[in-house]
Amino acid sequence: MNRPVGTATRGTTNPNRLRRMDRWIAHAHGPALRRCDPAPVAVDLGYGAAPWTAVELLRRLRTADPRCEVVGIEIDPARVAAAEPYEREGLTFRHGGFEVPTAERPALIRAANVLRQYDEHEVAAVWARLCDRLAPGGLLVEGTCDEIGRRHVWVALGPEGPRTVTFAARLGSLERPSDLAERLPKALIHRNVPGEPVHAFLRDFDRAWAAAAPYASLGARQRWIKAVADLAGAWPLTDDRRRWRQGEVTVAWAALAPNPG
Repeated sequence: MNRPVGTATRGTTNPNRLRRMDRWIAHAHGPALRRCDPAPVAVDLGYGAAPWTAVELLRRLRTADPRCEVVGIEIDPARVAAAEPYEREGLTFRHGGFEVPTAERPALIRAANVLRQYDEHEVAAVWARLCDRLAPGGLLVEGTCDEIGRRHVWVALGPEGPRTVTFAARLGSLERPSDLAERLPKALIHRNVPGEPVHAFLRDFDRAWAAAAPYASLGARQRWIKAVADLAGAWPLTDDRRRWRQGEVTVAWAALAPNPG
């Protein structure tokens, strides 16, 4: 057997840590999953020291398509052995890495908190490798969250490359939207500096948040919705109020992509 591609993560995991990302995936990618024939396979890549995120991904994806199957993939064989007692119908665990050793091309690869330890210049090659494993119409979701799932930022990619960036939070945990900067994925986190698009976006988001302060008396959700609505005139948002109410906002990747060089 060839050696898996990649290096082991710290393995930190907690139940419900990825609930915001999963909820978004089930909404955004659910129609594509239902069109899959045969049944769609989803990969939880680098699930960590405990299998909770893979178990939860199966449950959440099956609200979108009851046929979904999940394969948890870990580069640490001890973690795979520890997860095997949790296998059930539709859920298996496998030793591997970025080569994604599944029998069929997956309709979804979720790689959460996997690339933080890599250098920025390595990200594009990993993205390309993972996207190359996707089934037609498949989706790669790669991003970062805090330890208990209050704050997330992720990039959604298709076989052609990155499409969107989503910012999501438990709104009561935010003092300002730019608090999410510490959870930017590796492709963006070092670009949160003046002159870069993601820095300009977070600056404008903070300004819109400040201008929406009168809405705080109605709750953080209403303040967030107002701030995001004000952003929509200047930035290419790809979602609507139904998602904003969830404490999310999704932006076209092209608007936030790092400057070349």
